Amino acid sequence: METIGWLIAFIILVIVEAITLNLTTIWFAIGAGAAYLCALLGFGFPVQFTVFVIVSLALLFFTKPVAQKYAQKHFIKTNVEELIGQTAKTTSVINNAEGYGSAVLNGQEWTAVSSDDDIIIEPNTRVIVKEIRGVKLVVEKANATINEN
Repeated sequence: METIGWLIAFIILVIVEAITLNLTTIWFAIGAGAAYLCALLGFGFPVQFTVFVIVSLALLFFTKPVAQKYAQKHFIKTNVEELIGQTAKTTSVINNAEGYGSAVLNGQEWTAVSSDDDIIIEPNTRVIVKEIRGVKLVVEKANATINEN
């Protein structure tokens, strides 16, 4: 009876992993598969359960970080994440103390703040987007000012 229980657990955990794709249950599915093999070989339930726990936790702690790092290489960034690191042009003074500032990035005007509260950035200055906070660009001054003719 234990043999079929491990097989059912394995199948259910694989189905859950296939639905969620979060690398959450696959480690326990493999552990259930190992326990299933122990049951087929005639080991008692205490050995089966111990193998399930050890295999599941070992895979969870030792392979999950590696698998997630690999999976993140294939992660598709959202539009907002793509803006980080791009160059924008300020359209007004950016002054965090006064609470105003704007910049144009990819043809769209954004509210902008400086990454350093003590730095005031003048109009027509090239800035680098460091992060996005809500609907505001957090920027820092790039090397050169843009010349408008």
